[in-house]
Amino acid sequence: MKKNDAEYLGDLIGVDVGGTFTDLVRLNQKTGRVRLAKVASTLENQAFGVMQALKDAQTNLCDVALVVHGTTTTTNAVLERKLSRTGLITTAGFRDILELGRRTRPQAYGMKGFFLPIIPRDLRLEVDERMDYAGRILTPLNEIAVRTAGKRLLDVGVESIVIHFLNSYANPEHERRAADILAEFWPNEYITTGHSLLSESREFERGVTAAVNASVQPILKRYIAKLDEELVAGGYAGELLVMNGNGGTVSAKRVVREAAKTVMSGPASGVIAAAYTGRAAGRPNLITYDMGGTSTDVALIRDGEPSVSNELELEYAMPIHVPMVDVRTIGAGGGSIAKVNDAGLLEVGPQSAGADPGPICYGRGGREPTISDANLLLGRLDVSKLKSVSGAVDLDEIRAIFQKKLGDPLNTDAENAAAAVLQIATTRMAGATRMVSVSLGEDPRDFSLFAFGGAGPMHASALARELAIPEVLVPARPGITNALGCIVADLKHDFVRTVNRPLNLIDIDDVIAITTAQRDEGIGLIRQEPVSIEEIRVTHWLDMQFVGQTHILQVPLPADQINREAIQLAFDEAYFARFRVSLSEIRAQVVNVKTTVNGRRPDISLTELIDASGRSKNLAAAQTGTRFVWFNGGWHETRIFDREALPLNAKITGPAVLEQMDTMVLIEPGDQASSDKDGNILITLGDVL
Repeated sequence: MKKNDAEYLGDLIGVDVGGTFTDLVRLNQKTGRVRLAKVASTLENQAFGVMQALKDAQTNLCDVALVVHGTTTTTNAVLERKLSRTGLITTAGFRDILELGRRTRPQAYGMKGFFLPIIPRDLRLEVDERMDYAGRILTPLNEIAVRTAGKRLLDVGVESIVIHFLNSYANPEHERRAADILAEFWPNEYITTGHSLLSESREFERGVTAAVNASVQPILKRYIAKLDEELVAGGYAGELLVMNGNGGTVSAKRVVREAAKTVMSGPASGVIAAAYTGRAAGRPNLITYDMGGTSTDVALIRDGEPSVSNELELEYAMPIHVPMVDVRTIGAGGGSIAKVNDAGLLEVGPQSAGADPGPICYGRGGREPTISDANLLLGRLDVSKLKSVSGAVDLDEIRAIFQKKLGDPLNTDAENAAAAVLQIATTRMAGATRMVSVSLGEDPRDFSLFAFGGAGPMHASALARELAIPEVLVPARPGITNALGCIVADLKHDFVRTVNRPLNLIDIDDVIAITTAQRDEGIGLIRQEPVSIEEIRVTHWLDMQFVGQTHILQVPLPADQINREAIQLAFDEAYFARFRVSLSEIRAQVVNVKTTVNGRRPDISLTELIDASGRSKNLAAAQTGTRFVWFNGGWHETRIFDREALPLNAKITGPAVLEQMDTMVLIEPGDQASSDKDGNILITLGDVL
């Protein structure tokens, strides 16, 4: 599978477009040297921000072998409901399935809620057809009705269309025929069939996933086409790969077909970079902690592999059932606003000051106290060292605002109020972290905390201490970790097929046939990509449950011996590992057969992320000064270091602050920090066993 190396000696580009900044990493494969760029995202057209980042990194596109791109285009489109006009054709009697959902409520204990379906009711049309649960035809497809419904939707300005028939996962014949009929007159390629995206039971989830896919297809297509046009005009002749939410990449030529899989692309790329960095550092078990300006993302990495979920709910009644890196998000970032509520209690987030005007310390007119302002007031942050901040603000002004809005209502001074803000933020982030660890049967103490994002390294030690995590790993470039993830991500394709049979009744030959077909399709897709691949890895999984249960458990399928006894043993082990109980007297059921095909790209070195020529010969030379920083209820004189000047063998005892262009690394009193061969900072907490 490895192609001619001569073709791939050009530069590798990883670029991640966020809501505020576009980050870029350019790796020269011949020398290993790295160039970085961070520019403001151009929300009117993200392609312009990408091109500006390429310019800032002094990139000659003629010398670039591969561009890998992570984007928030689809995620933001769904969250902001800025979607293309989409129609739905479904089985007679089921037009309201997208609204009925699972009879849940936006607030579990609330008395009211609001829900807006992704496709309005007047654009959801019914046709006569029906399959039973086994895929047997009960009512033939009314082809005339399909044609009439399609033309009606076209007449009212629908751009993309979904075909979602009952039980199509068991027999997709009617969906395929309906798609063929629509293709005769539909003016574009935006025809989504539910089974082709998700061949799985659960009509509501499959329908919503298909609806999301169709709604974002035109948006993603226009963006990718514009970006490709700009790259070609600049002299780029290689392939454009796009990050998917599963942590893998796919060709831009194919990505629009399954656009829903790009949702959560940005957070996934950060987790992939963390896994790659952790493996290189000898830390395969990580809890990742990405704190930005608006939110914090946490995820779990076991044995060097990110935890993946098939049940992401982007917002209420918006389940997207495609494999995605299991990232949990809370509304706590550097810009999160702190306030005292009507009950006299201090709250932090989820409201955010955003980037404009932003926190008070940005000097752009912000007047609400935020987490970033608390860090500045307590001496932990020097905004003048951050590339993202160009304004100036008086520290006394921030202290006065904290005193008036927080200190006076809480009957304390501004500094203690700021410390309380940070403590509450830490507690909230700890809750999200427990959701990806303790709730899955994992002990956080068995992991290292991987801290990145603009604000993550400032809060990592406090979070680790809250969770009794003994070690924090801060990568060389915390602020561009997502862009690095684009470079190191593999090609990846996921497949699922519902069987829904008790294990004792299932035909093992059918399971083998399904896994074989999924494997062959995945390998075929990867071989079509004009990208250098070191090896192809195939992993099989089963979604299983006890007969009568609702929730499923993902069980690795032993590829070398697919038989009933091996499957039962794997399920028993997975169930015990998750719940610490054995229920051998209850029958197991196989719900879905799943396969992941991974095309591993060549490894890259991380040693050049920080230019070695800028490193000092000793620790003293890397120190830039001291300042007083608030720790544990009081002020401590704290050494300040230029992180990029630290020698590779640096060892630092806290308190200390490491400053770099995209973040600050906080080393608390008594903690020990050291640098490894790749320039990662490893912080050992002094009071955590």
